[in-house]
Amino acid sequence: MTPIVTVYGPLAASLVTGSFVVEYIFSVPGMGRFFITAVTNRDYPLIMGVTLVYSLLIVFANIIVDFIYALLDPRVSVG
Repeated sequence: MTPIVTVYGPLAASLVTGSFVVEYIFSVPGMGRFFITAVTNRDYPLIMGVTLVYSLLIVFANIIVDFIYALLDPRVSVG
């Protein structure tokens, strides 16, 4: 079960962060569209902010995976 959790944790985060192309092509409002617009307009604070939010999503997904490891396998300790 742990290999499945290992794959699905970051995969869930990449589904959220991988929306750049879909939002831009289909004109769906979202953070990916703001990011692409910020890159074309050279809006560096917005680029850094969106990158920070997406990186935090990936970090929190990995932290949640670590806690799920502790629930699935009693040999793994969180602390």
